[in-house]
Amino acid sequence: MRRFLINQAKGLVDHSRRQHHKSSSFLSPQSRPLASPAPASLVSLSRFFSSTSEMSASDSTSSLPVTLDSINPKVLKCEYAVRGEIVNIAQKLQEDLKANKGAYPFDEIIYCNIGNPQSLGQLPIRFFREVLSLCDHPSLLDESETHGLFSTDSIDRAWKILDQIPGRATGAYSHSQGIKGLRDVIAAGIEARDGFPADPNDIFLTDGASPAVHMMMQLLLSSEKDGILCPIPQYPLYSASIALHGGSLVPYYLDEATGWGLEISDLKKQLEEARSKGIAVRALVVINPGNPTGQVLAEENQRDIVNFCKQEGLVLLADEVYQENVYVPDKKFHSFKKVARSLGYGEKDISLVSFQSVSKGYYGECGKRGGYMEVTGFTSDVREQIYKMASVNLCSNISGQILASLVMSPPKPGDDSYDSYMAERDGILSSMAKRAKTLEDALNSLEGVTCNRAEGAMYLFPRISLPQKAIEAAEAEKTAPDAFYCKRLLNATGVVVVPGSGFGQVPGTWHFRCTILPQEDKIPAIVNRLTEFHKSFMDEFRD
Repeated sequence: MRRFLINQAKGLVDHSRRQHHKSSSFLSPQSRPLASPAPASLVSLSRFFSSTSEMSASDSTSSLPVTLDSINPKVLKCEYAVRGEIVNIAQKLQEDLKANKGAYPFDEIIYCNIGNPQSLGQLPIRFFREVLSLCDHPSLLDESETHGLFSTDSIDRAWKILDQIPGRATGAYSHSQGIKGLRDVIAAGIEARDGFPADPNDIFLTDGASPAVHMMMQLLLSSEKDGILCPIPQYPLYSASIALHGGSLVPYYLDEATGWGLEISDLKKQLEEARSKGIAVRALVVINPGNPTGQVLAEENQRDIVNFCKQEGLVLLADEVYQENVYVPDKKFHSFKKVARSLGYGEKDISLVSFQSVSKGYYGECGKRGGYMEVTGFTSDVREQIYKMASVNLCSNISGQILASLVMSPPKPGDDSYDSYMAERDGILSSMAKRAKTLEDALNSLEGVTCNRAEGAMYLFPRISLPQKAIEAAEAEKTAPDAFYCKRLLNATGVVVVPGSGFGQVPGTWHFRCTILPQEDKIPAIVNRLTEFHKSFMDEFRD
């Protein structure tokens, strides 16, 4: 039995080492009035986001009880381009490649469509996985051989975590906000990061950041008369969740010419116009570092945003899941809570919800589904309703909860794992920075392509100037021009990117989002494939 346990432990450690529309009809920054006369036009997200394929009609001869005509229409409005039509095509190509090797001009599909680091070869952080292994198999802690297989601090941390879990059972439900001891650790990590107190009772542990976003949308939106100010371009989670919960997306445009800057004057203009249409704007979404745009906000800009929310009575929804992903020396991440507290705003002054996830950063534990939201500036009776919503889902998964605590409290100087942990972390982040710069330079070398500096996050969002013939060819296929480009890119190279029309963009401009996550040895092949394809595409459709 002991040998079986030891072999299992070795396996766990070894495993941790291995690895429809045409163009979107956005209003231009020069002519921003919201559609009139009815606010319902504001909520129709197809007005802001173009589909890459037309929806099939329901089979009128079917006798089944559920049809497209009978399901919730909010589901039909909801779109999520990151896993949309182009990804579906890529998955079919991948299956066909297995059966028909040599049938395509490429031998593998490279998924640059989503921030999923470990699927592209990034290894998990060893300390994190050692602690998870021991927590999930606590009998290993009683084996003397375990001390030769696991670091001392991972063993100590596993004991501390297990002592906080009722029954030491990671397969049991926890408190609906998450295990109290883990929330204590996360709150301490936030306090250490920001220099201001954090309350563990403000922490709601969730299965990644996405359920937390949905929870807040469900709380804030009751009808089309409720709106959320959302950046354009934006991560499609926000447009999708606003659609599903029946609210109105109120767009504000990031300025590509200034590195995707956020202008307070534009926020005010969009807010006033929405209110003039009868929309009660409830919150402002800010994604920092940006997704899909990769910019990092300056602290002064953040102060202006906090003051704007305070003055206008808006909840500030701060998506900060890329807080570890900053690649340029002249920028630094500052949490919005830190900025708000440094301005003297406390619990009674501003409502702020910040989101964090174990899926991003240098850890990339997407499949473990861990994250949290820190909820501040809400009255006790509203907080009770937030807790009620959390309790409906019982609790988030325990592995994700443990990882969230580890992310906010990694090994410290003097710990057994500290040196190896720092080497892993710094190696991943420096490699990401190098990959981002290589892809940025390659994109800017292409005819008609411009790409802003990759300051942070995991993506580049280049603008492509498409020939008129290409636009007409896309129209003939009833697809957005950038989706047409991305599909042609996939079929020619096996590289999967997401068209900008899925994120939103200024009318008449075209983009795509590409991750920086393929490992360094894959980057030259991606650059070569993209360069050759783009030249061929431009030659084919040259005006």
